[in-house]
Parts: sequence; C-alpha cells; structure tokens
Amino acid sequence: MSDDATRPTAQVTLLGRHYVFACNPGEERKLERAARYLDRAMQGIHSQNNLLGSERVALMAALNITHELLEVLDTRRSEEQQLDRLSERLEQAMAGAVPSHPTPAE
Repeated sequence: MSDDATRPTAQVTLLGRHYVFACNPGEERKLERAARYLDRAMQGIHSQNNLLGSERVALMAALNITHELLEVLDTRRSEEQQLDRLSERLEQAMAGAVPSHPTPAE
C-alpha cells in the first residue's frame, strides 16, 4: 500500500485558486476532468453573486452537482425498470408464439 507522499498528484484550479490533490495512479486525468467540471459550476455560481465566499460557492456547486447526479440515477433506474418490463413482455410474446412440438405417437 502506498502512502500519500508516493501517490501521484494533480494540480487543479478552482475559482482561480490552485490546489494539489493526491490521487490513485492513472487517475490524474479523471481528477482534472472532475475539477474542470466543478470549476465551471463554481464560476457560474460566482458570476451570479460575486459576494459569496469561496466556501459557500463550493457548497452550492456541490449541491447542484449532487442534484444532477441524483436526477441521472433516477432516470437510469426508471429506464432500467422500463427495459425489464419490455423484456418480460417480449419473453411472454415469444413463449406464446413458439409452436409446441407434438411428441410422436407410439
């Protein structure tokens, strides 16, 4: 197991401030992508009210992103349920359409 001193790091910019975060090997690009997404969300909130402090902007952005995630998860769950229902209907239709093979009379 590696400690934080030997883990890869990525520098990201959030609301004009630079931060360095440790991450798992090979995950640097994902961290940078997430930071860009968060920074865009924070910039949008900050542009609407530049009197808000960075912490408040970060919390509002986190809540907005969490809301987006939950909406996507709810949509996905609903679509999976719909696919399950369609699959069941298809199986029932196929079972009804398959002719039964008569056994040879002895």
